[in-house]
Amino acid sequence: MSNAIYDALATFTPSKTYLENRVILVTGASRGIGAALSKAIASLGGQVILLAKTVREMEQIADECVSQGQLEPAIVPCNLEAATIDDYQTIVDAIANEFGRLDGVVFNAGLLGELAPIASYDPVTWAKVFQVNVHSQFLLVQATLPMLAESNDASMVFTTSSVGRQGRAYWGAYAASKFATEGLMQTVADELEGTTVRANAVNPGRTKTRMRAQAYPAEDASTLPEPGAVIDPFIFFLGPDGREYTGLSIDAQP
Repeated sequence: MSNAIYDALATFTPSKTYLENRVILVTGASRGIGAALSKAIASLGGQVILLAKTVREMEQIADECVSQGQLEPAIVPCNLEAATIDDYQTIVDAIANEFGRLDGVVFNAGLLGELAPIASYDPVTWAKVFQVNVHSQFLLVQATLPMLAESNDASMVFTTSSVGRQGRAYWGAYAASKFATEGLMQTVADELEGTTVRANAVNPGRTKTRMRAQAYPAEDASTLPEPGAVIDPFIFFLGPDGREYTGLSIDAQP
């Protein structure tokens, strides 16, 4: 199956209407991979819902989409570090009232935390990373599943990392949280097998993002691919070509 997905991606070229009539929520949508992906969803005919802390950056993305004649993205300001269970239900209720449907969720928001040995890792930072990278995903999965189940072709896509498959010294809470992300995706995919809802994960790899700069401050960013260069697997899984795939964790830069 893993070879089949890479073969499919090698020839994947989405049409201009690939995501037409689909409503897709993207977390961490204000910058980096989330912003690039949100713009791409809009350019392919999708109705994108932007979720992030920074309203100004989401407004800029929305303005750019509208200026290009695309559907106006919806903006959902949300601090996932502080959001309550009720907040997630409020988000879903708003989506239901505005659009009446939900066909996809991209779980992209994440915190790096600190790069430090486990022996001296700050417990508060550890808790914050898990709150954003794991607990918010679990709560959003629970909140969105009823709407996703009503779609005839729904997709959940999780952003993962190589350190979520093979632990690496000093990556602490980030690595552990990405292992949890992989486990959550696999569990959801197995529980929903045979339904109209699928779940997969994508590891973007080394990309020119703010988080990458935090982790590798001495790295020459000009050598890294832009976020828009690694989003094809996300797009693939969100649309009809990804319908037969679930429970996979793949690399955007294999």
